[in-house]
Formats: sequence, structure tokens, C-alpha cells
Amino acid sequence: MMTAAQADARAKELDARDPLAPYRAEFCIPRVGDVASSRRGDAGECVYLVGNSLGLMPKATRAAVLQELDDWARLGVEGHFHAQHPWYPSHEELRAGLAHIVGAQEKEVVAMNSLTTNLHLLMASFYRPTRGRFKIVIEDGAFPSDSYAVQSQVEWHARHAGFDPGAGLVRLRPRDGESTLRTPDILEAIDREKDSIALLMLSGVNYLTGQRFDMEAITAFVRSRGIVVGWDLAHAAGNVELALHDWGCDFAAWCHYKYLNSGPGAVGGAFVHERHLGDATMPRLAGWWGNDPATRFRMEPTFVPVARADAWALSNPPVLALAPVRVSLGIFARATMASLCAKSRALTEFADALLRGVEGVKVVTPEEAAARGCQFSLRFDREARRVHEALGAAGVVADFREPDVIRVAPVPLYNSFGDVARLALVLRDVLGAMQ
Repeated sequence: MMTAAQADARAKELDARDPLAPYRAEFCIPRVGDVASSRRGDAGECVYLVGNSLGLMPKATRAAVLQELDDWARLGVEGHFHAQHPWYPSHEELRAGLAHIVGAQEKEVVAMNSLTTNLHLLMASFYRPTRGRFKIVIEDGAFPSDSYAVQSQVEWHARHAGFDPGAGLVRLRPRDGESTLRTPDILEAIDREKDSIALLMLSGVNYLTGQRFDMEAITAFVRSRGIVVGWDLAHAAGNVELALHDWGCDFAAWCHYKYLNSGPGAVGGAFVHERHLGDATMPRLAGWWGNDPATRFRMEPTFVPVARADAWALSNPPVLALAPVRVSLGIFARATMASLCAKSRALTEFADALLRGVEGVKVVTPEEAAARGCQFSLRFDREARRVHEALGAAGVVADFREPDVIRVAPVPLYNSFGDVARLALVLRDVLGAMQ
């Protein structure tokens, strides 16, 4: 295990040759004195390690939002076609950036609504249970909103399809004594009940453990059993490299306020594979903005879905909310997901070397680089909430999850190797003081 001096020296060496280091200057880093959990009054930058919960604001975002407000003030309704970024097609401007993030064709992605709303809209099309095939597979440790969404879908359909809603969910649990799921166990559980499963709905990266699932292998296996495949990418989009089109997933949804730095409550994103886009008979909950633009302004009563993921959109784009997404996607386009993921691997390898083996700490996140993104989940053998509070008091902003997990996420766009070294030093001091 490295000493504090060795860790600091190594961090400086890694930061000095980091090609992505200049991107940090494009973000607003909170000051220690402004962070409510800190008891220090200095004005230095805090160590912000919660980009997995809310990403930092790009400095360019303020001007982008103000531009929309200025265009509204100056142009009124004519801003739909004459604003600097015309409002009517504003969601179209984001397609290339979204496709880059999730590995899709531009026609397969759309920015709309919020994450859980999009999951419901997509399940309205892709979850079609019958009396014999009605189950949804989900990890037992999924984010609660996902559990609520799929359970409510099961209950919604049960009365019409004639199946027992109590048997509608297959919850995947780790082996006894383990914190994460093994891919062979996932596949075995699916194969065991393949004839009764209608939909698989997993997280690309689990929110609590930081485990990255083998989406390619799971998708191929599940589709070969005639099961629809959907993914919640809330903790995967902007965090790990994705290839949704090539992997053949049926649908996916994600948010833009975590790794994609688009602000609290930011507009979400959705993916629908191209093989479904030309199917006008697919059931869906329709709205005006999913109608073919060629006929949209005829104001006719018949819905004609456009052959794009836009067909699942309901209303016209929320222009003020899309501006931060546009800014963030521009940064990602310049940095590239490949480069970001390379730095992420280096950051997490450094974090792993500093944190794994610290007395009183168990790293829950998988050790294999391919099985994680940039999040590290730490479980403590003493009161984790006190540890979390002490980290905050020292200017290290982390994330606590009941009952005993602290999540830290060194995000490659704006976190440095120095941030990781600072985390390790403060954590050791905190734990030493609690003995």
C-alpha cells in the first residue's frame, strides 16, 4: 500500500501527462467553503466525487440557457424557427451526440421526458404479457424507481392478461455472501424460466454497487430465448462505452443529469432499435411530437408515427432544458467516449490501489476493469454515516446509501488523480480517528 507521500507524487505524475486534464477548467468546481457538509472555511476547490448522482455544471451552460431566454424575449413565437438554435427542431440537434454516447444510429435515439417516464412509455410498447409469458426480470438491487415501474406495469397488465401479479417479477440476487451478480448466474436464472419471461429490464451499471453488467452477452442470450431486452442506462450513459445498435437491444432509457452534466431533473434520453422503427402497428402511447413531421401540421386525428425513435416522443421539446444537454454533448464529442473511458480505467485502477486493503473498508465494486465504470462503492465495518459526515467536513463530497455504503465516482471529465489521492488520505485519517 502506498504511503500518503507516494500517492501524492504518483497523482502529480499521472495528472501531468493526462491529455484530458484541461477539461476540468470547463466545469464549475464547488468551493470547500460553499459545501454545506464542510466545516472548513477555506475557498479552495472541494473534492467532488458524486458525478454519479449529479454532474457538475459546465461553465458554458449559463450562456447557453441565457441565449434561449434572450431569443424568447427578442423573437417571441418566431424563435421556433429563427432563434440561434431554432426551437422547433431543437431535439434533432442532439441526435449525433446521443448516438455517440450510447453507440446507436441517429434515428434510434431521442431526448425527451425523464427517465422513469421514458421507461413506462417504452414498456407500453415492448412489454406485452400473455397468460403464459408475463414475467419481467430485474436485479433485486435495482434503483427503487425501476422496481416501482416494472411492478406497476405487471399489476397494470395482470387484470387483462389473466396472470398472477405476485409472480410477475424475477428478482436476480447475488450468491450468499457476495454483493454483485455473476453473469453465468444471470443467464441460468433466465434460462430456467425462459418460457414465462416477457421482458428483461436490467441496469447497465448498478447504482449501488457500481457493477457493470455484460450487456452484450446478456442481450444476445436473452434475445435468443425470444425475450425482449430493455436497459436502464442511468449509471452507464456517459460512464462506459456502449454499442446498443450492434448489441441488438430492443430499447433503453437514461438520464442526463449524472455523468452527462445537464443539470438537476434534466431531460432524459431513449433508444429504440431500428428494427422496430418502421412498425406502425406497434402499440404505443402517442403524442403530437411522435407524429410524422411531414403531416404534423395538418392537424389530422390519425397518428402516423415517424420512423425514428422520435415516434415515442409526446410533446414539443423543452427548449430551456435541452440547452444544457446540447452543451454537455458538445464536450463529450470533443473528448470522445473512448478517451474518457481510458482515463476512467486509469483513475479507478489508481483508486483501487489506494483503497482496496484499507482496514475497515470493503470495496464492493468489482475489481475487474471490464466489470465497472468510474464508481467505487465502499462498505464499512463501522458507522458509515459518521465516515461520510467526516469526509464532507474535510471537503470531500461523497454519497451515502443506507445502511453502510459510501459511493465515490472519480469522473474523468473533471476529476483528477490528485482528487483520488486526497480521498484516500482523508479516508485513512477519518478511519484512524474513529478507532
